Amino acid sequence: MQNLKMQLREFKLSGMYQSLEERVSFAKEKSLSYADFLELLLEDERNNRRDNSYKKRYGKAKLPAHKNIEDFDFSFQPSIDKKVINDCLTCQFIKEKKNLVFLGNPGTGKTHLSIAIALQALRKNYKVIFTTTAQMLHDLHISKADNSYTKKLEFYLLPELLVIDELGFKKVPQYSADDFFEIISRRYERGSVIITTNKSFEQWGEIFADNILASAILDRIVHYSEIIKINGASYRQKNLKKTEKIT
Repeated sequence: MQNLKMQLREFKLSGMYQSLEERVSFAKEKSLSYADFLELLLEDERNNRRDNSYKKRYGKAKLPAHKNIEDFDFSFQPSIDKKVINDCLTCQFIKEKKNLVFLGNPGTGKTHLSIAIALQALRKNYKVIFTTTAQMLHDLHISKADNSYTKKLEFYLLPELLVIDELGFKKVPQYSADDFFEIISRRYERGSVIITTNKSFEQWGEIFADNILASAILDRIVHYSEIIKINGASYRQKNLKKTEKIT
């Protein structure tokens, strides 16, 4: 048994390595054929590799929290069409290289929904990166100082899904507006983007301090996208009112 386990480890078959003894006992108990026994071991290996792949991609995604769609209170935000969100959760938009834009005031659940969709994408074996607008532009800006700009640009271009959170909370510095355009233009029809923003499209000129550049960015984002507007109150205000009632 030990010799066999050593060979499994040598061939990096960790799933089979971990379950070998248990499967041998099970096979003896159930009088399994060699073929059935091997099928069980291969299933263990496949499951182990899938789990390891998910863990690696989950770690690299840098999600700020773990928020499932089951935890989202649709009754508090009746302006959201649950069917549209369920369609997004199929991740067909990623396969079609389309975008999602969540528009709404702070606290209305935009980030929660984007994280829930990102989690579903990870479960479907897609590579995902989650970032705030400020963090992404900061990373790109400082990378120019040590000549790692190309590498950092690729970091945001490679995943099948890039989630850019909090667009519009701060004005984008003029020196970073071109970097934002570079990401959007190079991902255009090549990879999906989810953007959450508290600003209407008419206000994007204010975000980038350049109407022409804002128009070019909008054109590439909106061309293949689902726009989801949330017209509701803040969840944080709801929770604050509950706390006030309790106290």
